[in-house]
Amino acid sequence: MSGRLLRLVCTAAVAAGVVLAPGPAMAVPEPEGRSVRQLLTDLQRLYREAEQASEAYNATAEKLKEKRAEVAGIDARLTKARLSLHDSRGVAGRLARQQYQNSSEISSYVRLLLARDPQHALDEGHVIRQLSQERAESVQRLAGSEKQADALARQARRALDDRLTLAERQKKQRDGVRKRLEAVEELLASLSAEQLGQLAALERAGTAAAQQKFVASGALSSERAPSEEGDAALRYAVRQIGKPYEWGAEGPASYDCSGLTSQAWGHAGQAIPRTSQEQWAELPRIPVGELRPGDLVIYFPEATHVALYLGDGMVVQAPRPGAKVKVSPIAANPVLGAVRPDPGGEPVRRYTPPKLPRGATDGSDEGYAPVTEAR
Repeated sequence: MSGRLLRLVCTAAVAAGVVLAPGPAMAVPEPEGRSVRQLLTDLQRLYREAEQASEAYNATAEKLKEKRAEVAGIDARLTKARLSLHDSRGVAGRLARQQYQNSSEISSYVRLLLARDPQHALDEGHVIRQLSQERAESVQRLAGSEKQADALARQARRALDDRLTLAERQKKQRDGVRKRLEAVEELLASLSAEQLGQLAALERAGTAAAQQKFVASGALSSERAPSEEGDAALRYAVRQIGKPYEWGAEGPASYDCSGLTSQAWGHAGQAIPRTSQEQWAELPRIPVGELRPGDLVIYFPEATHVALYLGDGMVVQAPRPGAKVKVSPIAANPVLGAVRPDPGGEPVRRYTPPKLPRGATDGSDEGYAPVTEAR
């Protein structure tokens, strides 16, 4: 879609939104004292709070995964250290028994004077000194093994405590997400079909107006070709269109917003952080005007939502609970900025945009449906 055609579509959508959306001259029923516009604001706030909680849950889940791996690694090293300590204690015990059995009150000097063959006695003394040195080294190894085992045991206890703390935090965050999604469910259940239709129409009108303003601002420049990895990531995301949003999900049956972006780039051979906040914090940032397909667009001041740039002012995203992976205008949410997972990637010479599945952009999932059950 060309930029000119995009502006025409946006203008038409705004016009349609004006007809569909409630205006000042046309009174809108106010369920429970709230206007449709207020209901939309409440719903958007609840969705945003749920996504914030979801991304916090995802971040803790990643830390918990890393901590489990750390605990497993420490346990393996501790087992090895304890085996080494057991061997060192065995050697030390054997040396102690040998020393006891070979002990004598006659000094080495007296034995040398009384020996029939002084040279043989000197040679024997040299062997004894070597044995003594080996015994000292064995004792040192024993002491070192004991220190290492003790240090690893303390480290293992701390890592296990950290893991238990993270698990408890994750449980609280999971309960927080469920509570917010239940609030969304409760609000949706209180609305009639007419009110739900009005909400959807008002949201579409707001998105169209925001998109028109965004395009008119010149924030987007001419189209660029993606890198090979960016193209692969985008095509993976396009293949997921139509699959449901589910918080904490990373595919292949369902996704949340950052689950989609991280899996898309992972399948393109480029590992990126799991959450939208980490993607914003750790990946190289680029001006929005330099976006190319496959780049990530980050939303909201807290960086709690993310989508893949499709091109021509559109993105592929897992939008919210109750919706499906789809193509949306880039300004469907307040844009914070953009990041590029492969800043050194060379643009492909000949680029053909991926073919979108039927219904990817027709707004069929823009309405409000029951949210995906929280896990």
